[in-house]
Amino acid sequence: MTADLPDVGRSIEVDGIVTNYHEQGSGRPLILLHGSGPGVSAWQNWQRVIPRLAEKYRVIAPDVVGFGFTKRPDEREPNIKLWVAHLAGLLEAMDLDRVTLVGNSFGGALSLAMMARHPGRVQSLVLMGTPAGEFEQTGGLADSYNFEPTLENMEAMMMRFPYDPSIVTPEMVKSRLAVAQVNSGIDTIRKLQPKPSDGDKPRIVRGVPLEQLNAITVPTLILHGREDRVIPLDVAVRMHRHLANSELHVFGKCGHWVQLEREDRFVGELDAFLEGAAAL
Repeated sequence: MTADLPDVGRSIEVDGIVTNYHEQGSGRPLILLHGSGPGVSAWQNWQRVIPRLAEKYRVIAPDVVGFGFTKRPDEREPNIKLWVAHLAGLLEAMDLDRVTLVGNSFGGALSLAMMARHPGRVQSLVLMGTPAGEFEQTGGLADSYNFEPTLENMEAMMMRFPYDPSIVTPEMVKSRLAVAQVNSGIDTIRKLQPKPSDGDKPRIVRGVPLEQLNAITVPTLILHGREDRVIPLDVAVRMHRHLANSELHVFGKCGHWVQLEREDRFVGELDAFLEGAAAL
């Protein structure tokens, strides 16, 4: 079953971890980092935009350790140190010097953490629905924490991501559930955020500290849906204030999936950024 899933791409060993990834195109390297959530993989997040971006760039989209088809070794704890070390190791293994990191949600947080530890490896950042600072846990995040792999639960969870739930097709739900049935990612997700509150007091999610962002000076493009119910817009606005060389684009009638809900604009904004503010 696993081999038949389109989520399974190429593989490369990184520090003893067999890493699943997709690669297309040539030229300037873009590393696409997916979000968290049950059944997520690089393919689930990026399949529609990979071929479009590959027309101009070398696009590499890995499964982060503990998600998709990059299995986390039992002896390695899922934490930011592991994810950053794995990403740095992937760049080393693929002989990549300075790259653009394109991070969706958790992938954006990983991109920011990478800047703290390996700033010389990153030429520019694109952050979408990225958690930073502290904020109240949303229903979308709580859904991920409590997920049980059924078709109904997957559909209900996925409906929270976009502004217009009609874009969530039965095929999308089945595809992501198929990955969740192989690797739900729940253990990793529960290391990323607190257990949802069972009372009136909300839980606080803690992303990369805002003060840490003050040291980041590379060109940064922030893309965020105004109606994002997973990572609130206020989080992006605060992040923008701390990233000295950033620009923020807010999309109305858009939720957490900018690359899907505003696919043409996403590709256009990314290309304009790379050719403009983040030009080599």
